[in-house]
Amino acid sequence: MADDVLSSTTSASGSALPVTSSMTLEQKAAFVFVFFLFLFLGLLIVRCFRILLDPYRSMPSTTWTDYMDKDTFDYRIA
Repeated sequence: MADDVLSSTTSASGSALPVTSSMTLEQKAAFVFVFFLFLFLGLLIVRCFRILLDPYRSMPSTTWTDYMDKDTFDYRIA
């Protein structure tokens, strides 16, 4: 009798797993969409950490005052 209970519990747990896992098209599309969202989030996290570690690398070497001086000089000529 104990063997029957043991075999019924193992067969029940074995049959609980699906034999064929077929996903619908909507589930596949949702899975791909979530994957791309996680990929985009990972890229944003990497970019933010790079900016935090070296903030001056992303800044341009010239400033807006350089262009302003040039523009005011052009206006003085005209």
